[in-house]
Amino acid sequence: MAAIHAWRAARVTPLGELLAPPRMTAALLRLTVQLVLVASLWHGLYANTGTTAGLDRDQAVTYAVLAVLASRLRELDQYAGRDTVLQHMHFGTIVYWYLRPLKPQRYYALRALGERLYGLAWALGGYAVCLASGVVEAPGSAAVAGVFALSLLLGQLVLYYVMLVIDQLCFWTLRNGAAMLILIFAQNLLSGVYAPLWFFPDWFITLSIFLPFQATLSVPLSIYIGRIELSDAGAQLAIQAAWVLVLALFTRLLWRRAARRVISQGG
Repeated sequence: MAAIHAWRAARVTPLGELLAPPRMTAALLRLTVQLVLVASLWHGLYANTGTTAGLDRDQAVTYAVLAVLASRLRELDQYAGRDTVLQHMHFGTIVYWYLRPLKPQRYYALRALGERLYGLAWALGGYAVCLASGVVEAPGSAAVAGVFALSLLLGQLVLYYVMLVIDQLCFWTLRNGAAMLILIFAQNLLSGVYAPLWFFPDWFITLSIFLPFQATLSVPLSIYIGRIELSDAGAQLAIQAAWVLVLALFTRLLWRRAARRVISQGG
């Protein structure tokens, strides 16, 4: 029974969205506008050229549209529910995370899982529409689709831990809103959300190799459009798994150190 109640934590943010129809409408409108604008932009960029940076028009459009859809996996209004780490640290309510029977790291993970599943429903719906309308190309084969799905899962795990590290910084900085904005921008830029990494200078691409960001999105999307061949995908999957392991151990250490900084006064 306790386990069943614990899993209800996964519904916190999704229920906040589902119980507010205006947010659902706004989310649908925003996603539609993003998809139309991104597809139009890349069609326009390729109007007078056939191939750029090793990508043809259909590959570039597919990559850009899938990047928008993938961003839906984590674009929920967490602040509306006033349940972000930053807000709890600001109001001093973070102490309740440590007074519940449910460990804070497990609560955080369950809540993130619920958000990802809710975002996945949006992403799959958008993907189905884009695929049926010919906006994006289908994967080259069933094997490519399977490897892409596995890579996307590993990428989401890497992203989860990256965002967790950003949240955990609140235990030391208390108010790190500016730092979070900078890190989120860096994550989007270095992961290929704004544009495929191949369009950037060589030094930028080299720098991204030593950071976990490209493992979150660039790698799975590169597999999908064929930029990374199946013969090379195994090495990329291994790198993604390595980042998951390293970040999991690092965030576990941070959780332990963060608990020492939480002080409860009174009773």
